[in-house]
Amino acid sequence: MAVLHSAPKSASNDGVAEALTAALGAMLVGAHEAHGELILTVQRDAVEDVLRTLRDAHEYQQLMEIAGVDYPERAERFEVVYMLLSVTRNHRLMVKVSASETTPVPSITGLWPNAGWLEREVFDLYGVLFAGNTDLRRILTDYGFEGHPFRKDFPLTGYQEVRYSEEEKRVVYEPVKLAQDFRNFDFMSPWEGADYILPGDEKSQMPATPPVDRPSTTDKPSDTGAGAKADAAAVTKVASGAPATKDNGTAAPGAPDATRGPAGASPAKEDKA
Repeated sequence: MAVLHSAPKSASNDGVAEALTAALGAMLVGAHEAHGELILTVQRDAVEDVLRTLRDAHEYQQLMEIAGVDYPERAERFEVVYMLLSVTRNHRLMVKVSASETTPVPSITGLWPNAGWLEREVFDLYGVLFAGNTDLRRILTDYGFEGHPFRKDFPLTGYQEVRYSEEEKRVVYEPVKLAQDFRNFDFMSPWEGADYILPGDEKSQMPATPPVDRPSTTDKPSDTGAGAKADAAAVTKVASGAPATKDNGTAAPGAPDATRGPAGASPAKEDKA
């Protein structure tokens, strides 16, 4: 039995963009809807005032997440995305601001205390600075880590690893030691350099697609193992219900009679009325 709820999973976006556009005025850069969510792009320096307005005047009580996005080709390469939830209106909203590597974004720790941890995460992974955050330290990587892992220009291959040493009771840096050399590829795999066909490689010589335009049949009668006379005799026997025979006319060994079961089985008893 289906359970029906009086409230939908999330409230409709109808009329929300118009109302928020009028409320935010010049602080709003643009508003659009994507994937069923309403997204507002606002002035970076006004983000604290925008979020305060949304919290106090439009019932977006909760800051659910702060995320970062990197677009290296842009002059202001980073986007900071604030994800808000209105518990009373059952509605979600995304607010975006842009920033460069040296342009700080105003901190909103005065609006939501949990923003302190979220801003530290964006700073650690992307390098975005938050002006007013009094505890802007790394939160996921080690204190001595160099760079920001989620930047799209961050090197994907490293030569040092960080681990906690139980012997030394501290975090240590040491060269990467792997069972296989994932960091340096010479593209000279022995599987590619053999001058003979390896088992299974013969399949690569087969055509990519079978010749489906030509039906898979025998090309001549001799390919079937039987001649025209045998084919004609088989058709006659099948039509008459006669038992199978050899080509010389004698019954084939083990061939059952038309009224009997398989060879070796006892005759079937008639059903009594």
